Amino acid sequence: QVQLVESGGGLVQAGGSLSLSCLASGRVRSQPAVGWFRQSPGKEREFVAAVSWSGGVALYGDSVKGRSTISGDTAKNTVTLQLNSLRAEDTAVYYCGAGLILTRSDRLYTSWGQGTQVTVSS
Repeated sequence: QVQLVESGGGLVQAGGSLSLSCLASGRVRSQPAVGWFRQSPGKEREFVAAVSWSGGVALYGDSVKGRSTISGDTAKNTVTLQLNSLRAEDTAVYYCGAGLILTRSDRLYTSWGQGTQVTVSS
């Protein structure tokens, strides 16, 4: 099993930036894909970005494409999501998940962290 802990959320003004981290422990390489998702009250969980520990292709959701970068550091077992040009609609709890396949579907990520709150003030 893989344990995940998110950090880096907080309150930021619109137009600002945040860097979210997902620290993995346990059998990290048994779930080689790490994805970031977000959920705001009354809405379904939304795909943000995903990357595999082996590097290479990264996936981005349409709502953050061009404003975000995801990267993995295998030495630190950390996946970082950089969010730029933040908007009020980016306000949500951000979760990272780990799974076998690099995908936009949250159903295929079987390990989840507790989430970190991002609030963007306009």
